[in-house]
Amino acid sequence: MAARKDKNQINLLPQEEFAGTTLGRTLRWAMGSFRIIVIVTEMIVMAAFLSRFWLDARNADLNDLIKQKVAVISASSDIENEFRGTQKKLRIFSSLAVKEGVVSNAINKITSLLPPDVFLISYSFNQESIQVKGASNSEVSIAQFIVNLENSELFEKVSLSNVDTAQEETVLTFTLRMQLKKGV
Repeated sequence: MAARKDKNQINLLPQEEFAGTTLGRTLRWAMGSFRIIVIVTEMIVMAAFLSRFWLDARNADLNDLIKQKVAVISASSDIENEFRGTQKKLRIFSSLAVKEGVVSNAINKITSLLPPDVFLISYSFNQESIQVKGASNSEVSIAQFIVNLENSELFEKVSLSNVDTAQEETVLTFTLRMQLKKGV
């Protein structure tokens, strides 16, 4: 019975003869190497699978952070628009405040050059010129006013654009356009 307990083992790869051949050594090396490669690959796959949970949590945190930032930006957009509008108004005001000195200086100069019988009705100012509407009883006074303005160091060019008289009145109305000198 003891002989029956020995089980016959079948080995398709003979150990003694085949292990010594080149093919046997190559096959043994390949089996050992591929086993290591399979184990390393399984470890990489497990690491990738486990890192997916960390990446998903990180992605969810970043999405929540983006939603919070969008909410803050949308909540402050009205304030930002109001602030930008105020800045624009302040820029316009500061540019006009700088030019205010030029305008008041020019108006003072114009009124100082008026002949006695010439009266100003209105004036307007843009970036480079001043337009004045006035009234006078004589053409000579208007001509004298133009000569006075041309001799002034403040104006580069003075032009008479309109002279008109009402049928019932003897008063002449005129419009002058004066171009300011550069750097004034």
